[in-house]
Amino acid sequence: MKRLSIFLLLLFLWLVPGQYLAAQNDEQMLPELIASAEAGDADAQINLGTMYERAQGVPQDYAEAIRLYRLAAEQGEPIAQYNLAVLYKYGRGLPQSDEEAVKWNRLAAAQNYLDALFNLAVSFDEGSGVPKDEVEAARLYRLAANQGHAKAQYNLGINYDNGIAVDQDYEEAAKWYRLSAEGGEAMAHVNLGVMYEHGQGVPQDYAEAIRRYRLAAEQGEPIAQYNLAVLYENGRGLLQSDEEAARWYRLAADEGDLDAQYELAVIYDQGRGVSKDEAEASKLYLLAANQGHAKAQHSVGYMLQAGLGVERNYAEAAKWYLRAAMQE
Repeated sequence: MKRLSIFLLLLFLWLVPGQYLAAQNDEQMLPELIASAEAGDADAQINLGTMYERAQGVPQDYAEAIRLYRLAAEQGEPIAQYNLAVLYKYGRGLPQSDEEAVKWNRLAAAQNYLDALFNLAVSFDEGSGVPKDEVEAARLYRLAANQGHAKAQYNLGINYDNGIAVDQDYEEAAKWYRLSAEGGEAMAHVNLGVMYEHGQGVPQDYAEAIRRYRLAAEQGEPIAQYNLAVLYENGRGLLQSDEEAARWYRLAADEGDLDAQYELAVIYDQGRGVSKDEAEASKLYLLAANQGHAKAQHSVGYMLQAGLGVERNYAEAAKWYLRAAMQE
């Protein structure tokens, strides 16, 4: 099951500060805001910094945003400290530095700023800017999770699900996934759905698994869309339907899910739930194959060898068979 990561779901959050101006579009307020910021008002510095960062009412100017955030951060404002951490993490307006991101997140986390607590946990989890320390990451996830941080609850669920820095405990994993799902985390619905599908930590319940998958799928989560497609294709917990399987595979494939691209190709290849279309199948096999999907690479080789949906080409077929074999 997937842990939320920087590369998947932007663990290092990019949020508008909570103190942002209610009348942010009122240009008449800008001179007053600038005057307050220059007079040392930390809230004004944060709000004005956000405006410069996001080009809202003023031209985008990272240097000015950073200057203002730093002024507020040095006054101990956790929102400004957090925003500086994010800018350092992604190298926006200043040199990228995991170490500086950790430094500023640590300062904000010390004031119990939950997003900073979470991002600091991720840094320890991944060894970014600090030595990798899964025990410390779990401690920080728990601190944020106990205060209702949905992403921290999800990652703590992952810890219990896989026995990372804690004893493996499927019931605890389900508990934290459920809390995270209630907080709006789509992947928590997916993982809880998997637990209901397989009876891990909860009684097996296909109806509940399907409900969870559907909730996440309707939020555009491709793993949930793929899982629904598999259940429809195999008639597990609902009426078997190749047409519904093809629909959900298509949605997941359009979101870039490689397994969905491959399975949709198979459906077009065999004409199940869709009109048989070897050209479309070849296109989809190739799409997944070019991204490293071994089964798709083998299928591209076969389509080229047999001339199905593409012009026969033995030399190219051999190349794709070799690429697939190298992954076995």
